[in-house]
Amino acid sequence: MYRTLLAKEFLEQRRTYRLFILGAVLLVFGLISPVLAKYTPLLLRSVPGLPAGLADIIPEATLRDAVGQYIKNISQFGVLLVIIFTMGVIAQEKERGTAAMLLTKPVRRSAMVLAKWAAGMGSLLVGLAVAAIGCALYTALLFEPLPLLGFLALNALIGVFLGVFLSIALLASALARSQAVAAGIAFGGLLLLLVLGSIPRLGEVMPNQLLGWGESLVLGGDATAWTALAVSFGIIVLSVLGACLRLEREEI
Repeated sequence: MYRTLLAKEFLEQRRTYRLFILGAVLLVFGLISPVLAKYTPLLLRSVPGLPAGLADIIPEATLRDAVGQYIKNISQFGVLLVIIFTMGVIAQEKERGTAAMLLTKPVRRSAMVLAKWAAGMGSLLVGLAVAAIGCALYTALLFEPLPLLGFLALNALIGVFLGVFLSIALLASALARSQAVAAGIAFGGLLLLLVLGSIPRLGEVMPNQLLGWGESLVLGGDATAWTALAVSFGIIVLSVLGACLRLEREEI
């Protein structure tokens, strides 16, 4: 039955164009990240009326700039996309009554939650893979080839980072009975993690540290964030478990 539910979710992802939109948007940002890094300094130097000597101190773009731009674009827009696409996957079905129809069949509610999470993560990883390929090609063209293993590790860590927010949005969708309320809870969770990430010491174990670790792996640094990785997996597990427990106990 779980396989049937999972197939249903992937079919819905295709029919609603979520998979296409997610992949297309991430691909665009993957492609333009090295382009922005390469040509932004050139555009700044060409600004009319730029004070004499200022153009000379604008540094040339490097591989570090391309990687940093990629991380910034994919993490920021990726978070927004996964929240928008996930916050209504359960709440919307409860609101429309389709969840009640589905659960009249011999279907475990936890299986329904896990299928939605797996489908969401599957689509996210496909989109992230497409973005990574685009970024790697343009970075090699404009700068130099990226180290394969380091770049793969970076994208794996970005996937975990985005998976945290996808799981929180899924929990919000299970807690709410309408998509509007789910949106409020999901973006509230995003704000909470941003605030916690800005607190000294506590911020060192928050999911955003995974991005710095991934950048270090690409550029040959020695930074690590194992605790942040464990915390991220913990948030994912607790969010999915909370969504399962909420749906099991809720009257639909």
